[in-house]
Amino acid sequence: MTSRAEWAGRAGRAGRIVGVVVTLAATALAVGLTRDAGRVDRTAAPASVAPAPTSPVLLNGTDDAFIQLLLPMNDGALALIDDLDARPSAGDPALRAVLGDIRAAHRAESVELRRLLAAGNRPEQNIHAGHQMPGMVTDVALAELRAAPAAEVPTRAVGLLRAHLAQTVVLCRGEQTAGGSPEVRTLAGRIQEARAAELNALARQPGGTGAPPAD
Repeated sequence: MTSRAEWAGRAGRAGRIVGVVVTLAATALAVGLTRDAGRVDRTAAPASVAPAPTSPVLLNGTDDAFIQLLLPMNDGALALIDDLDARPSAGDPALRAVLGDIRAAHRAESVELRRLLAAGNRPEQNIHAGHQMPGMVTDVALAELRAAPAAEVPTRAVGLLRAHLAQTVVLCRGEQTAGGSPEVRTLAGRIQEARAAELNALARQPGGTGAPPAD
């Protein structure tokens, strides 16, 4: 039978371990972000929204940075898809179906990310506005796409989306390595699986094979 003193000792050791993990989170994220984006799992994930957290969520710096970066990345990808929807040159039914699935998944993810941010009592901040972040579909990239010849638009757009999806895989790996919140880590795992399925779907479209374009 475990004595009260033994239980107290175990609790103390657990607390010290948690402190070490939080201290090393930033370093672990840096390691996770440098991993190869091309190594993605080939598992599909549904575009569903999990219930909103019913209690506060404890976010460490890695969790907060992951959410604050992924939200504008998703917004940029959604802006690109909306732009393509308005173009007759992107009228291929197969491409439109893929883009529709990606749109639905991204919207669902963003709802969950914002709920977790609110549950963690963190304000949403686009700290990367105006930055040329890897995988970010920027206003400049959208302007260049709009100025491109119509015949090149679908292939260029698919290339931009592939770069976005591949970079998100890198971010999700970093969060799962160094994140402190079980809720955020779980969501990152689901997003990584969704990105793998989306990359597979885009691989069947013009411009969907080969290495994603560098930023």
